[in-house]
Amino acid sequence: MRNAMLAVASHATRVSPGQDLSEPHAISALAALAQPTRLAIFRLLVKHEPVGITAGVIAETVGAPHNTLSTHLAILVRAGLLRSSRDGRTIIYRSDVKGMQSLISFLIDDCCNGHPELCGIPNATGASCDCETASKKASPKKRSARQPKASRKRA
Repeated sequence: MRNAMLAVASHATRVSPGQDLSEPHAISALAALAQPTRLAIFRLLVKHEPVGITAGVIAETVGAPHNTLSTHLAILVRAGLLRSSRDGRTIIYRSDVKGMQSLISFLIDDCCNGHPELCGIPNATGASCDCETASKKASPKKRSARQPKASRKRA
């Protein structure tokens, strides 16, 4: 039975919001993060939450070729750890904070006989990420006026 579950884990469908994470979904998410490049991608996107970044910036930062990067991104999206949105012709990737919270909740749910708060572990499902609220409160950065190009002297 365990082998059949592992075979299914890489093909687990995304978990719907409000739905509990199943063991195959948790295995899929953990397997996705168990690869160095994918872990680096996930951590990079967590740092850039909630704005997200493009695939080109991700590839440049983690040093992955574009064709390999698209495979890594697809695996992380299927595992419920990333999400993407289109902005014109550009795709912006973001970490899926709720997906990671579901995974953490799945891992610690049975701690201390179902009371993880007794161990000092906060309840991941009750916690929320305030990245979006914090970014809205931060004052927008003003763009400096473009300086005219210095006139070039021709010899």
